Amino acid sequence: MKMYGKADVDTAALEGKKIAIIGYGSQGRAHASNLKDSGHNVVVGLREGSGSQAAAENDGHTVQTPVDAASDAALVALLTPDTTQAAVYKEIEGHLAEGAALLFAHGFNIHFGQIEPRADLDVVMIAPKGPGDLVRRQYLAGQGVPSLVAIAEDKTGTALSRALAYADGIGGTRAGVIETTFKEETETDLFGEQAVLCGGATELVVKGFETLVEAGYQPEVAYYECMHELKLIVDLLHEGGLKKMHEFISDTALWGDHISGPRVVDDSAKARMKDVLTDIQDGTFAREWIAENEAGMPEFKKRSAEDLAHPIEEVGTRLRSQMPWLNQD
Repeated sequence: MKMYGKADVDTAALEGKKIAIIGYGSQGRAHASNLKDSGHNVVVGLREGSGSQAAAENDGHTVQTPVDAASDAALVALLTPDTTQAAVYKEIEGHLAEGAALLFAHGFNIHFGQIEPRADLDVVMIAPKGPGDLVRRQYLAGQGVPSLVAIAEDKTGTALSRALAYADGIGGTRAGVIETTFKEETETDLFGEQAVLCGGATELVVKGFETLVEAGYQPEVAYYECMHELKLIVDLLHEGGLKKMHEFISDTALWGDHISGPRVVDDSAKARMKDVLTDIQDGTFAREWIAENEAGMPEFKKRSAEDLAHPIEEVGTRLRSQMPWLNQD
């Protein structure tokens, strides 16, 4: 494993040079604001009439069209949603400076061939291992979110230097930047989201809630046990791994962990995880997701609506309304 820190950063790589942040969503807002606060020359690229324009301007950024923002930029960070990046790239491609660096925060469109960058461009990735809100909050606290760096094309010989300078500007070098590839980042990121972090965790919570309610227990108590308290365990794992969790939960809870966890998430679950990974590796997931977008996302919208209509959401909304501090910054 190769890990980079602040000592590995060539601050001159992007010093005084124009950095274009295309998109102002979760990652775009955090990256633009952190880079600006780090003293970099940042311009935000948004389509005319974008709902994000007011937020970007209120945050003190210069806002231009994507074409104008990308023109003459030393580095262009394409931080719009994965599903829109190919169209945005086509729009700005002819306006990119020769030898500019094209940066991504996720490797999907490069790895799966949705974008084929111009031959003279450096193609790099800085992928923070956390949502944009966390990237911003950690930066403001003088800390950072660990990041991954990957180089797909190094046409100028400065691709890594520019990528690390960017990572440093958003606070990533404070926590360490690990070298990877577009393939590894894309496939592991998709797998983590689907099998563990989003798909796996939420299904486990919902099925646990349903099991208790169907057995006659109060929905409110089931919510606390299966959803609300999950954060307490995740915080322990985040801060100190299994060791810290073992230290801070009761022996009764730990014994239940040992004997019941493997009954729920057993080898058959691991086998299905391998099926999920295979679909990611062979492109099945990417093809289906691209096709879903091209069709107007009917199944995506249907399943999202079903999720939000589940009783756990009604119960949770009511209980969280009694805890207004949950939504405080």
